[in-house]
Order: sequence, then C-alpha cells, then structure tokens
Amino acid sequence: MLAPSTPPGRGASPGDIAVRLITYREAGRERLGLVTGDHVRAAADVLPDAPGTMAELLARDDTLRELQEAAAEPAPAAESARAGRRLEEIELLAPVPRPGKIVAVGLNYHAHATEQGIEPPTQPTVFAKFPTSVVAHEATVSWDPELAGQVDYEAELAVVIGRTARRVLERDALEYVLGYTCANDVTARDLQRGDRQWVRGKSLDTFCPLGPVLVTADEIPDPQALAISCTVSGERLQEASTGDMIFGAASLIAFCSRAFTLEPGDVLLTGTPSGVGVYRDPQRLLRDGDEMTVEIERIGRLVNRCRTTVGDR
Repeated sequence: MLAPSTPPGRGASPGDIAVRLITYREAGRERLGLVTGDHVRAAADVLPDAPGTMAELLARDDTLRELQEAAAEPAPAAESARAGRRLEEIELLAPVPRPGKIVAVGLNYHAHATEQGIEPPTQPTVFAKFPTSVVAHEATVSWDPELAGQVDYEAELAVVIGRTARRVLERDALEYVLGYTCANDVTARDLQRGDRQWVRGKSLDTFCPLGPVLVTADEIPDPQALAISCTVSGERLQEASTGDMIFGAASLIAFCSRAFTLEPGDVLLTGTPSGVGVYRDPQRLLRDGDEMTVEIERIGRLVNRCRTTVGDR
C-alpha cells in the first residue's frame, strides 16, 4: 500500500495539505508527479511550464514552491487532468531514478554499534552504492544465490540533495536538501566481508530501493526526530528513532562536502538502526518470497518483495 504515514486530515486548508513528489512512468516516459492524499497529478497539469521530470526540477528548483502551492489548491472535479488519478493506477519509479551518486554511511546509530560490540566511530564511515542498484517501491529485490548467500535488510532515511554543496557548514547544511525518502540499503554480507570493502556487496542490481515519495525539506524541519522501522514478512525487526544517529543529516552533508561536491539529485543514505539480520540471534537473513517494509514517520512505507534467481534475470 502506498500511503503517507501521516496523511492530511479532512477539512485541512490548502496551505495545510502536504504535497509529496514522485517519479512515475506513463506511456513509456518518465514524469514528475505531485501527490496530495491518495491522488497524483502530473506536474505539467498543475502549473504551466512546470518541470516534466525530477531531473528538470533539480535543474530549476526555483519552481518548487510554485508547484507546491498550485498542487495544494482544490481541483475542480470536472477537470479530470487537474483532479488526478489514484496512486494505485500509477507505475511508480524511484523518486530519483538514477542519482548521480549514492553516498552511504555505515555504523551511524549508537544501538547498531552496540549490537556489533564496537565503539561508535569518531567520524562518519562513508562508502558508495552504484546508481544501477536503485529500484522503486513495490519493485522486486533479487539476487543470484550462487553469488550471494547472506542478504540483509537495512532501513534508512535517504536525503536528496537539491543544491550544489561544497565545503558547507553544518549549521547551513539542511538548506541544501531538496527532501527525504525511505531507503533500504540491501546488503550481501558474505560479499561485504569477503571483499573486505563494501561496494560490491552493497551495489548488486536492485539493492537500493527508494521511495515511495519524496517529502520536501520544508515538511521535515528536523530529520533527527523521525520514527524508523523495518518489517520482514510481518515481523518487526528494526524500530528506532533517527535521533539515535551518531552523526545527523546536517553533520553528514557538511562532512561529505568537505571532501567532494554534492550535486542536485545525489542521494545520501544516513545509516541503519540496530536489528539487522546478521547480528540477530539466531540470524534472520532474507529469503526468497520475503516482503520488506521500511517505514519512516512523515514519509511513508517502502515495500519490496525478495526473489532469488539463478543466472541472468
């Protein structure tokens, strides 16, 4: 089910209605959509000369506020293009289908360090996931069991960069954020450990689900005050608050931007809380047919089913 975890109530004024951004496919083309409640409208139907895709919006982010205000206005029922369609009729893609880069952070929750029996790091542990690992809400996460035999879930808050960031100060860092979405940093633990670095085990095709929606930064003034969880086949395995992060989103943006440029559309994965499968007793690693649900307060639920496939997909 695609639904914000805190949908707007009935009777809300237009200014109170939260507007989420999505990327979807229609007639073989990528489109930018705006979601209010359980309906979606193409950005082009909401505002004249609106960006048609997320990439166009990132290139002209000055139009975001106009889009939000236009989308929050009630649409006449007779105007079908403005009234929109129900979410279940839409073929969703990841909010940012192909980020320029995915910067991920390991060991970033106090309780996650504790479950491994290690001291919290004194600076962020940064690694990369390849953009080809990105898939959408309700897409299948698949792997070849002859390649990877220990696959794990990791619920994460994803930060989408909206402005070029280089050497920014922590106090200013959140001004460079377009918005937030749910992520699942799916990991092949045997590859991760066998390689003695993390990129391959984190970057298999389909190993970075993102979505279902992008909630703009103005809707989440404090990214360190969100409930986050992961449920696998009906069993709640991770449950925490982003307040348990060792390094918050602003700190991570500042840290990364001192080393390399963060560009519009880059995705920053902020780490996972405790409860991952490899450190449970007994271990709970992913199996064929498992359904993973990552849920983050004020954003929604990201759902993906697991499949093992031998050889090429």
